[in-house]
Amino acid sequence: MEIYVVQKNDNVDSIAQRFQTDAENIVYVNQLAYPYALAIGQALLIPVGRAEREKKAVVTNGYAYPFIDQAVLEATLPYLTELSVFSYGFTPDGALISPAVSDGRMIASAEELGVSPVLTLTPMDAQGHFNNQLIHEMVGNPQAKQTLYQNLFLTMEEKGFKKVDVDFEYILAEDRDAFTTFVAELTEFMNERGYETSVALAPKTSAGQQGLLYEGKDYGGLGAAANSVLLMTYEWGYTYSEPMAVAPINKVRQVAEYALTEIPAAKISLGIPNYGYDWPLPYEKGVTKARVVGNVQAVELAVEYGAVIQFDEIAQTPHFNYVTEGVEHEVWFEDVRSMRAKFNLVQELNLRGMGYWQLMRLFLANWVLLDDMFTIL
Repeated sequence: MEIYVVQKNDNVDSIAQRFQTDAENIVYVNQLAYPYALAIGQALLIPVGRAEREKKAVVTNGYAYPFIDQAVLEATLPYLTELSVFSYGFTPDGALISPAVSDGRMIASAEELGVSPVLTLTPMDAQGHFNNQLIHEMVGNPQAKQTLYQNLFLTMEEKGFKKVDVDFEYILAEDRDAFTTFVAELTEFMNERGYETSVALAPKTSAGQQGLLYEGKDYGGLGAAANSVLLMTYEWGYTYSEPMAVAPINKVRQVAEYALTEIPAAKISLGIPNYGYDWPLPYEKGVTKARVVGNVQAVELAVEYGAVIQFDEIAQTPHFNYVTEGVEHEVWFEDVRSMRAKFNLVQELNLRGMGYWQLMRLFLANWVLLDDMFTIL
C-alpha cells in the first residue's frame, strides 16, 4: 500500500492515474462519500498491489459495545484475533452484571469467523463511571472474590468467551497490591480451567508516577500476574483537555518503552484510539467540552468546510480548524499516517500486537493498512 497526501487540484481520478490503480479501489478503501470530494492535506491509502514479504505476526483486539452496528462488526471481524465485549459489571458480593443489551449476536458473529470473544470486566456504577470504592470492597473480600471468579467462569462456559479482560481504572493507591493479587488469583483460576486473563494498564511512564489513574497499577506485578496486558495509550487529548492529539506518538513511545522495563514484549499490546475530538474555541479549562468524532467523519468535516488538514510531525497526528455558525473549531483525529506510526512502533519494539478503543465506527483504511503490514493471528 502507498499513502498519498492530497494536494491542491487533486481528484480521485487524477490520483488513480498517478498510481496506475482503479479509482473505485481508492473510494472503497478510504470510505469516500459521493461525489468524492477531497480535502487538501487528507491522507489516502492507495492500493497498488500486494508485495510478497515476511511480516510480523500480531494479536489484534478491539472493544465494542453489544449495540454495535452489524455491518460495522462484520466489516471489522476479519481483521481481529479477539473481540472484547464491553462490559460486564459486578456487585460487592461477587454477582456478575451482564450488559444491558444482549451480547449473543456479537459472540456468534465472532465465533463464525474464528475470532475469540473476550469478557471485559469493569467496576462501573449505575452512571457508567469507574467506582474505585467497589474495587476496594472487592479486592479486600476473599469470599466475594471467589464468588466472582466462579461466576465469571460459569458465564464464560455458558456464552463461549475465551478470555476475561480486567479493565479497572482509578484504583486507590492503598489497593495497589491487593489489586495485583486479585489479577494473579483470577489468572490462576482461569488458566486452570483453560482460559486466559488480560489486564488494561493506565499509560504510565515511571514506577512512581503520581495521580489517581496511575498509583494503583503496578506494571511489573500485573505483567507477571496476567497472561497479557493492554497499554491504554490514548486520551492525552480528551473531552475536557485543551485541543491536542489523542495518542501522540512521542507520548505513546514513552509509555511503551517504560512498560518494556517491567513486562516482556510478548505480553504487551499497544492501545490504539479509533476516534478523534472536535473542540469549540476558544478553549476554557474546565468549561470547554469536546465532542467525539470518527476518523472518517473528521475528514468529511474538513471537506464540508474547506479546511486544510495539517500534520503534526512530533505527535504524528493530523488536525485542522474550521468555522461554523461563527464558532471556530479545532479537530484532532487519526489517519493512516498516524496509524502507520503506531504500527511501526509495534514492529520496532516487537510487541504482542494492538488493541483498539473502540470499534463502533468503521475505519476501513486502518484495517487494510494493518493487514498489509502484519500477519493477523
